[in-house]
Amino acid sequence: MTDFTQIRLVIADGVATITLHRPEKMNAFTRVMMQEFIDALDVTDADDSVRAVIVTGAGDRAFCAGADLTPEGGGHVFSDPNPVDDLSDPRVRDGGGRLVLRLFNSKKPLIGACNGVAVGVGATMQLPFDIRLCTDNARFGFVFARRGITPEAASSWFLPRLVGMQTALEWCMTGRIFDAQEAMAKGLVRSVHPQQDLMGAALGLAREIADNTSAVSVAMTRAMLWRLSAEPHPMMAHRVDSRAIYRLSRSADAREGIASFLEKRAPAYPDTVGADMPDFYPWWDEPEYR
Repeated sequence: MTDFTQIRLVIADGVATITLHRPEKMNAFTRVMMQEFIDALDVTDADDSVRAVIVTGAGDRAFCAGADLTPEGGGHVFSDPNPVDDLSDPRVRDGGGRLVLRLFNSKKPLIGACNGVAVGVGATMQLPFDIRLCTDNARFGFVFARRGITPEAASSWFLPRLVGMQTALEWCMTGRIFDAQEAMAKGLVRSVHPQQDLMGAALGLAREIADNTSAVSVAMTRAMLWRLSAEPHPMMAHRVDSRAIYRLSRSADAREGIASFLEKRAPAYPDTVGADMPDFYPWWDEPEYR
């Protein structure tokens, strides 16, 4: 954790906070930041003390101002600098996409605390977060068409699910910058806060999860909602629902959930994501890049 150079990771009282940390460049995204962010998620997934993860940016101007258009030492901005003819070559892969796929597979709930400007990958990396909050000075932009490229980071999959196809098309085809109030009205963010209140609000949500819920239940719920809502028929959800209820209803967490409710006390769930996920998890075959 001490080796990170472009992010910060702090774990305290069951909540991890990942901070994009290039304030001198408005936390602009680089390949180093991508890999460090992925590595931090590996840490939080493996640490059973972590019940929720908050992601924010350093400073009060920007969450992430998109890809670094002036990387140190020059170089190609949006993809690998070496020409590749075979589009299945891993070097073709979009870095933002690699990050959001890892975010998508997080076993811990993700809360975005967007503290300012979020454009390009700074906006698209937030789409796999489970809950997004922002400051009243936040500005968002899916600006790709204004840079001569296309939406990345699997945002063509995530964005319409969050805000609807019409809004997704408008934001991406115009590439315009829009404010926090429009983001909330269209469902991109859950709430808007003064800068000084943002992290407190995000921490309040994280604490509500950490203090009241089963880690295994939350991990399963996150995977089920994200994955099963995209299935073509509700029978696919029914299959997983049935297996999940059958297994988890016999768990130590379920016994504790019932006992704590009946005894009118705070729960102390014993099961962990590291040791007690149901035996059929994961129920999907993870696709490969090709």
